[in-house]
Amino acid sequence: MKPKNCLIFGASGQIGRNLIRKLTKNNYKVTAVTRNLHQKGYALKTQANPGYIDVVQTSIFDEVKIRKLMKETDICINLIGILYEKNNTNSFINIHEKFPFFLANLCNEYKIEQFIHLSAMGIEKAKDSLYAQSKLNGEINIEKNFSRSIILKPSIVYSVDDSFTTSFMTLLNRLPIFPLYYNGETKFMPIYCSDLTEIIYQVISQNIRPGKIECIGNETFTLKEILQKLLKLIGKKRLLFPMPMLLAKFTTFFFQLFSRPLITLDQLRLLKYNNVKSEKFKNNFDLNLPALSSFDSEVKKYCYMWAEAGQFSQDKYKK
Repeated sequence: MKPKNCLIFGASGQIGRNLIRKLTKNNYKVTAVTRNLHQKGYALKTQANPGYIDVVQTSIFDEVKIRKLMKETDICINLIGILYEKNNTNSFINIHEKFPFFLANLCNEYKIEQFIHLSAMGIEKAKDSLYAQSKLNGEINIEKNFSRSIILKPSIVYSVDDSFTTSFMTLLNRLPIFPLYYNGETKFMPIYCSDLTEIIYQVISQNIRPGKIECIGNETFTLKEILQKLLKLIGKKRLLFPMPMLLAKFTTFFFQLFSRPLITLDQLRLLKYNNVKSEKFKNNFDLNLPALSSFDSEVKKYCYMWAEAGQFSQDKYKK
């Protein structure tokens, strides 16, 4: 049987690279789209055996080239998302609303078998967050234009390549005092990256019915509990300081001026809302697609770089 071809947008991110390995090992061919072939091309090509991956450079706004790619694919996967706006081009509206709308229309036009779109959990209540509302509008646009779409809504995704645990461990390693926004009470159900890619693979291979699926891990933690776990793993003691909201907004205003913001005002607003299953939609456990990884066990495998002796403490963490 001829292998099915999966077209992946956002292939160079932590989820994309793991997904490429999973799909190609299971006899799917992958076309990985990147905007910078010189930077990302080599790393992407190493994720699969020759003949199973094709890396293509294009802008997501190049309609002619994307149409050509769509004609040759069976399954379209959109993993593209941004946490903050960089400029007018890389805006929430362009990335989270217009691009998914564009892909959904093409999927309908070219009769693509499946369109899998990665959205986010907990966005329905966050009406004061531009990020959340753009993600939600993207979901609405997709559902209106392609009935066979599958929208995955993960909680926080973590791995050695994430911008969540690694950023927190970097800051906890450097700062003697760490701010707790909203008293650190916001809840999460973090999911390990490999568990999420396994879910995506099963959605494809089992041809799971269209709809929305919340993707969650098997543990629930508050933000404060996550920080305490990370501190224990890297062997540090820090004061976790509940920051008054007025001061939080003031400091965040300056943090968001960095080229890579530590936190933005929009993210601060989003942090008010719990990031746990809503019961509105099915989740991966309902579909017999469990995520069994333990947060402590997985983070322990890579946290040694933030410990006192850095890489020289690696043997200690293997025990």
